[in-house]
Amino acid sequence: MTELISTEPATGAVLWTGTTGDANQAVADARTAWPGWAAMAVTRRIEAVRRYANRIKSQADTLAKLISRETGKPLWEAHTEVESVIKKIDISVNAYLERTAQRQLKSQPNMRAALRHKPHGVLAVIGPYNFPAHLPNGHIIPALIAGNTVVFKPSEKTPAVGQFLADTFAESGLPTGVVNILQGGPDIGKELTANDGLDGVLFTGSAHTGIALNRQFANRPDKILALEMGGNNPIIGWDTDDIHSAAVMIVQSAFLSSGQRCSAASRLIVKDSLYDRLVSEVKRISNRLIIDEPFSTPAPFMGPVIDNKVADGLTESFLALMSHGGQPIKHMARPFGDRPFLTPGIIDVTRMKERPDLELFGPLLQVIRVNDFDEAIAEANNTRYGLSAALIGGNAQQYDQFWSNSRAGIVNWNKLTVGASSEAPFGGIGLSGNHRPSAYYAADYCAYPVVSMEADQAHASIGIGLKDEMADAIEAATAAAAAAAE
Repeated sequence: MTELISTEPATGAVLWTGTTGDANQAVADARTAWPGWAAMAVTRRIEAVRRYANRIKSQADTLAKLISRETGKPLWEAHTEVESVIKKIDISVNAYLERTAQRQLKSQPNMRAALRHKPHGVLAVIGPYNFPAHLPNGHIIPALIAGNTVVFKPSEKTPAVGQFLADTFAESGLPTGVVNILQGGPDIGKELTANDGLDGVLFTGSAHTGIALNRQFANRPDKILALEMGGNNPIIGWDTDDIHSAAVMIVQSAFLSSGQRCSAASRLIVKDSLYDRLVSEVKRISNRLIIDEPFSTPAPFMGPVIDNKVADGLTESFLALMSHGGQPIKHMARPFGDRPFLTPGIIDVTRMKERPDLELFGPLLQVIRVNDFDEAIAEANNTRYGLSAALIGGNAQQYDQFWSNSRAGIVNWNKLTVGASSEAPFGGIGLSGNHRPSAYYAADYCAYPVVSMEADQAHASIGIGLKDEMADAIEAATAAAAAAAE
């Protein structure tokens, strides 16, 4: 086993230490626990996850502070994440009952046709660092309600929050082995997904890792694979009389969570005649954003990104865009020296011959000028990703056109690209996912439908294609007589 150390990005202080886990043992424990958990009445499984929700509620402040310390996000934002964890339980219960409810289908007389759902078995849940409680919770809870057992591997960058969730499940009285935590880095993750005892993998993270998982399971159609990946998300700024509100929504879409949201706006596509006013206001508001430690006063809008490696990569990306023709609007800077704080970077990439189609996971917004609305939609779709897209301004006819032609799983009008409701499906196409939306639709990939034709007694007959029994007897007698005469 290898030692794991988690440090606070805002201060560099050591927060948590632990050791890597044993993937084979975690899967074996989940496999042992599965028959009993799956056989339990769904009402009892729901009671168990409600106990978990109540324990989270009673420790909400503790969990929020832990999330803030381990991710660097402001305390107010960590509290919203904890609220999402708690609300997810009722949402998941409702989703399960609605989307996987037992149903009676039309059938022949004296027969029943039933639709029921079964759990897959043992599911691996691989979580990200940006929402280390909410996002894995969004897979774990639907999986448990459906009757699966879980091996939960949190991000190696947020192991403390992952351990908190696992401990809370244990304290809630779930049977041993129903939720198993597996700490470790990418190597442990590979050991987990390679284990043949798994029945599926529920993944949230980068497109790079998601593609690797897709390849790994390409010849295993027996294993469910739900991929929730990133985005290179467009936000279009069009005709509007309220420049300030438009700019506020753009800033929030791009820079909430220090830009570390898969649905964050990466590209601002703006009408040329609106460019000067809108971009100037976006820059003005961005200059006012407070960037500081999560518990500082006044409360910051942004904390640091997750670590210095990520911060270095983002500043290098900004410089690379400049060196290839990008025109800086607001330079990205490191205001706190060797700690991973970044100021928002805004850069005009209109004149770049080739724009990188990457998820730059941080506070970096690329701006592109266009002349007409068709060009704006084409530019919005100029990506292999397809998670979130938004139109700010415009009219109802333009929004209809945008909605119809936009290649994304979330398409909004005069709303942020971020902040989707857990009571709706969440997911994308292309490199953003594999057509298995999560959130409210997580119930769909946590259980599979089984159709049954049922009758109380066996009764059958063949009404066509059989020889007449009397004709068979006469034919047999004639043959016997002929044989005797010989």
